[in-house]
Amino acid sequence: MAKHSAEELLFIKVEEKIRRAIRDYDLITDGDKILIGLSGGKDSLALVEFLGRKSKIFSPKFQLMAAHVVMKNIPYSSDQSYLRSCAEKYGIPFIVHETEFDPSTDTRKSPCFLCSWTRRKALFEIAKKYQCNKIALGHHQDDILETLLMNLTHQGAFGTMPPKLVMNKFAMEIIRPLCLVGEKELIEISRIMQFQKQIKNCPYESGSSRKEMKSILARLEAINPDARHSLWGSMTNIQSDYLPKKSYNKQIK
Repeated sequence: MAKHSAEELLFIKVEEKIRRAIRDYDLITDGDKILIGLSGGKDSLALVEFLGRKSKIFSPKFQLMAAHVVMKNIPYSSDQSYLRSCAEKYGIPFIVHETEFDPSTDTRKSPCFLCSWTRRKALFEIAKKYQCNKIALGHHQDDILETLLMNLTHQGAFGTMPPKLVMNKFAMEIIRPLCLVGEKELIEISRIMQFQKQIKNCPYESGSSRKEMKSILARLEAINPDARHSLWGSMTNIQSDYLPKKSYNKQIK
């Protein structure tokens, strides 16, 4: 039996993680029409690559589209012809949509939140127009764990971006097929595939605490190499008996 190269083994490993995510979290079923949010970063390019490959396999049978949302008021230089070629490599229709947001409309929300929500809303509109029932985003396991740490630290809430989120308001599901894949694996995939880096100069990016959470996650893994697996498992291992509970009984005077 021929031995696989290190690069082939990495692709096999990532494909297996995506298959497990699809199976464990019921992300894709027969007949789905899925819109991929193709930002142009390594994660969304990897999502196009791996879902494009999987769409050629009979089961489950699903269709793909890809949409690149351009935020007109954020400096962003994307090679749209390159993104189109990445999608069309697997026969995936590619569309470009332009929009913008005004950070002064809601000062209670950060510009990062408003930008993200405006992009997401655009994807909902595109998906509805082309009769897609799901939107696939390129968030990987590090993104999800960093969001968990951000919510614990800043919001006092135990929550994150789930592998599948049903959006009843839009009759749509958001899925994250890369949810079990680590960022280091995607960086290596990007190197092997020679993904073309897109240029983004966001004036609000420095105000985000995600970089700090990335450092905290790295520190936790330095303390315990299995920290990410423990954090991931904690989200489905809630031991409520050992958590504080507020009492709503009236105080005895």
